[in-house]
Amino acid sequence: MAKEKKTIVLKSKRLLISPMSDEEIAKLSEEEESEELKQAYGEMLEGCRRDPDNRIWYTPWKMILKQDGTMIGDADFKGPAQDHAVEIGYGIRKEYEGNGYTTEAVQALVEWAFSQKDVIFVEAETAPDNKASQRILEKLKFVPDGNGEEG
Repeated sequence: MAKEKKTIVLKSKRLLISPMSDEEIAKLSEEEESEELKQAYGEMLEGCRRDPDNRIWYTPWKMILKQDGTMIGDADFKGPAQDHAVEIGYGIRKEYEGNGYTTEAVQALVEWAFSQKDVIFVEAETAPDNKASQRILEKLKFVPDGNGEEG
């Protein structure tokens, strides 16, 4: 008997947040203008295909407005838990910045991550000059813990 795939949809006040299919990731990568993001989406898709049992930890999660179904951004984990920690990343389209959507989505994903086995810590890195991203992390009670590759 085939194992039935269960679709995860996280719901926040204004958003639906769900993992993307391989087809959605490939399309997103194709349409992306930034070479850096195009490469990142390619790496995420590679992780999904290489490790299907842990694909949820590699795939981007789309942020969709409940009111009209518009995809406004995405967030992701950078692989399965290592030493009980996962790292989260996120981005939103410019025209939706400053409305609290990213904070709302990241909060839902952090809560989801903490409900998974083996996850005790959720980490994030942000560039030293990315004040908006730092503010999101501050609102969600992340605590600075040194400097990494991005800041």
